[in-house]
Amino acid sequence: MQNQEEYLLTITTCPDEKSSKALAKKLVENKLAACVNVLPGVTSIYEWKEEMQVGSECILFVKTHKSRYPELQKMIGDSHPYELPEVIAVPISEALPEYLSWISNVVEAP
Repeated sequence: MQNQEEYLLTITTCPDEKSSKALAKKLVENKLAACVNVLPGVTSIYEWKEEMQVGSECILFVKTHKSRYPELQKMIGDSHPYELPEVIAVPISEALPEYLSWISNVVEAP
């Protein structure tokens, strides 16, 4: 049985579908993510440099193994179009064991 605490759902946003898909493909091709869901049409309201911002973004849900998170975080930071990208990792507390095995099989250990 897989230790579920070893898996993460990492969340980031991008300004458009083109940059989202490029980042998603890069993460999967480099075996840092087993799957990335790109959800377009998200409205984000936030403060940036002391000004209220409202913009359309895509949100990315990245499934990975905890051991690959440092590399994943670095690749997002290095490849991201934003000056300060959102990179949030949430532990996967419950999942089908077969799904976790699939993540392990796709995401290579460092």
